[in-house]
Amino acid sequence: MRILVDENVPYGREAFGTLGEVRTAHGRKITRDMLMDVDALVIRSITKADRALLEGTPVRFVGTCTIGEDHVDKAYLAEADIAFSSAPGCNAGSVAQYIASALVTLSMKHRFDMRRMKLGIVGVGNVGSKVARVGAALGFECVLNDPPLFEQTGDPKYRPLDEILDCDIITLHVPMQKSGPWPTWHLADDAFLARMKPGSLLINSSRGGVCCNQALKAALRSGHLRGAVLDVWEGEPVVDIELLAKVDIVTPHIAGYSFDGKVNGTRQILEALCAVLGQPSAWDPTPLLPAPEVPEVFTNSTESGAEICAVLSVYDILHDDVGMRAMTEVPEAERGAFFDRLRKEYPRRREFFNTAVYVQPPEPALEQQLMELGFVVRH
Repeated sequence: MRILVDENVPYGREAFGTLGEVRTAHGRKITRDMLMDVDALVIRSITKADRALLEGTPVRFVGTCTIGEDHVDKAYLAEADIAFSSAPGCNAGSVAQYIASALVTLSMKHRFDMRRMKLGIVGVGNVGSKVARVGAALGFECVLNDPPLFEQTGDPKYRPLDEILDCDIITLHVPMQKSGPWPTWHLADDAFLARMKPGSLLINSSRGGVCCNQALKAALRSGHLRGAVLDVWEGEPVVDIELLAKVDIVTPHIAGYSFDGKVNGTRQILEALCAVLGQPSAWDPTPLLPAPEVPEVFTNSTESGAEICAVLSVYDILHDDVGMRAMTEVPEAERGAFFDRLRKEYPRRREFFNTAVYVQPPEPALEQQLMELGFVVRH
């Protein structure tokens, strides 16, 4: 079996090499000609898997090691009888911890008490549900909005959009949908942003097209919004430099880029391909995983902000912000390649469960808070 794997898929050779011959390529440079002797294609979000890429090739399986699927033409794959799988939930913990770092950083910059703030979460699937957990652990009152889930369950915890728009911070965790009953393309448009609470903040780590560049620039320029955090960009890898300059925290589509999340994606797609082939998956990534960069954190429970220190000790989002802002010094024609390079060369980031937080003296409330954030707690 011949398998082409995006070079940014961790352990791609080791995992898919258990099934046959593996070749790797840059995700944006995969062409139809490269697939003329390939049986399976394993990608991430920057590769458009559609008729133009796949028609006339022997590819019979496409797997994306990501939660999002908007880069895949699933209708064409079904028509062509090409099996498909994504990796739902693979990096949900990574995104939630990105949001945790963003929230504590915003709280310090804008000097607000998270325990007095409302966090509106639009989209409460694999990612949004974990965001709700870390948001509550930080002290936010979380307001949930998910029309599809409300229709399926009737659960009153899913609130109407008007309640979301009255929150102090809104964070978006929806798939990209341009049609259907709940389209999300330009969900955050002029009308949406105008209805947000004056002085509120917006976070988008879902897909760039969910938020309209021009509308967000206008809302920030007027002061109607106090600020924003953007991990995803309309038109990426090309980034609106004027918008970048106006946003509090900017990152290059790496919210889900924890090493653990990416390895989860590799494992899930390997298992999906094995299922298509009717054989078990025997690959275990555990022996290959490196030791965490921050195995331990020590906190003094008598001092305030111990949970903030723990979050930022493991993942300080401003390190990624600094790298992204360097784009302003890059010639315009080279910015797309710079954006891709930031992602390709992204430093290894481990999730909170790899870190033990030692709490002294013992404090049950703080310990529970840290565990809700995802840490292991020890005395």
